[in-house]
Amino acid sequence: MATIIKRLILKRFRSFPNDCVCFDNPTFLIGRNGAGKSNFADAFAFLAEAMSSPLQAVFDKRGGITAVRNRTSGRSYPPNLGLGVEFGPINGDVQGGRFAFEVKALPNYGFKVVREQCLVVMTKGKSYWFDRKANFASNADGLKPSLDPASLCLPVVGGDDRFAPILRALSSMRVYSIEPGKLREMQDPDSGTALRSDGGNAASVLQELARNGSDIMTRVGEILETIVPNTKSVRSKKHGNKLSLEFTQKWGSKNSLKFEAFSMSDGTLRALGLLMAVFQRPSPTLLAVEEPESTIHPGALDAVLDLLRHASRKIQVVVTTHSPELLDAEWIKDRHLQIVTWHEGASHVWPPSDASRKALQEHLMGAGELLRSNALQPHELFKKDIAQANLFEDFR
Repeated sequence: MATIIKRLILKRFRSFPNDCVCFDNPTFLIGRNGAGKSNFADAFAFLAEAMSSPLQAVFDKRGGITAVRNRTSGRSYPPNLGLGVEFGPINGDVQGGRFAFEVKALPNYGFKVVREQCLVVMTKGKSYWFDRKANFASNADGLKPSLDPASLCLPVVGGDDRFAPILRALSSMRVYSIEPGKLREMQDPDSGTALRSDGGNAASVLQELARNGSDIMTRVGEILETIVPNTKSVRSKKHGNKLSLEFTQKWGSKNSLKFEAFSMSDGTLRALGLLMAVFQRPSPTLLAVEEPESTIHPGALDAVLDLLRHASRKIQVVVTTHSPELLDAEWIKDRHLQIVTWHEGASHVWPPSDASRKALQEHLMGAGELLRSNALQPHELFKKDIAQANLFEDFR
């Protein structure tokens, strides 16, 4: 699958004062604890939520705009912050495009959108755009939305066929940090069409997959067994108006036992959450997974990596990790790696250094070996082209 999100631009977002990151598929974001990997992944979640929820609610979920702004920017109320995305091909109809917005903080925790811009380039050569500053301008006939200063425009005009592909691409991005405790609990049933970020509705997602056919469930069972030996299958089980997960383990020709989720290990439940994230229907446009190696035995990480590589054939995959074992696969090249660093209160994302890239390209060392030996280094700081991190373009 083509890489839908080609670049992400961050301006004073969380621990990132200013950054521009390019993606391959899959992309592995490597960094120490506290470097800013989770903050980076949250940019995808923020964008997705902002397409379906009021911007105020998206900020409030994170503690308000003061918690989202980059803290190195000043002690007064937050300065402008923004996010921008550059797209590749989408669904065969769209050749590319971009979307960006910038928000200015106001006293008393208020804010307003000071600029928002969207460009869609169709495969047939026609381009449509809107540019919202003091006034709204667009080359799309009939597009005259009534806008609130504290609301984004794209969710309002996203019902228009010309801008709908960008809205769908952004709103369908998913970020996961699976919490095994959420999978152990009795779960309220829902539609099962979108796995929650913590995996808390995995039983409903599993139930929906079972409705779609046995082939998917067989595949889920096969992959689960490679990660958790002897675990042959899993199903949703009803308890009144609640759902739980039931695992079947088999050994020998006739021996088997059934276990509910509260009896299963963290690694088993995290593996199942990852499977649900990959196989859920409809598929996300982008799947960001935070530290999938956590609580999973190193011997099972090959299966986890194979699952993520399989997912990248249909979904854009972004993984945060600090595990050398996860990076041991020979197919992982320098183009798949980005290194997250934290220095003097600010996070940045860098491509590997020239020496690291040479070692990978000439097969002198793999990515996992470089990380173990502390030789997987970021590109020299002075070569970082921050000028690329412009949120907006002039296409009027």
